Amino acid sequence: MAFNFDEKYLIEAEELLKAKLPLEYKNTILKNNGGEIEVDDEIWELYPIFDKADRKRISRTCNHIISETKSCKEFGNFSSDYLAIAGNGCGDQMVLIKETNSYLSAVHIWSHETGSVLKVADNFGELTGL
Repeated sequence: MAFNFDEKYLIEAEELLKAKLPLEYKNTILKNNGGEIEVDDEIWELYPIFDKADRKRISRTCNHIISETKSCKEFGNFSSDYLAIAGNGCGDQMVLIKETNSYLSAVHIWSHETGSVLKVADNFGELTGL
């Protein structure tokens, strides 16, 4: 479920990640913190940014990008430079890749079975039409 949220939580997430998120991704999240997108005929659930505004929002955002990324690292072939931003419900993840202190604009699909990544867009806006 997508919903608006306060930009301060996006800034907090970047501080915790110690890296800036791509502008196209941030613009989408500011409008809809979560939701779904379709990529190559497959539905992907977008992970939200953790929102501490109230109990309802805490509950709705408990599967946030930082907690989902931490879970993915348990696979053993998930790079520490990857940030999970969406899942397909089968273990594969849509990821951004960190370089120095920012995440690159390109969006990739990470395969949980092989650990390989495939670029699916030059930026998040290509996937959402924004």
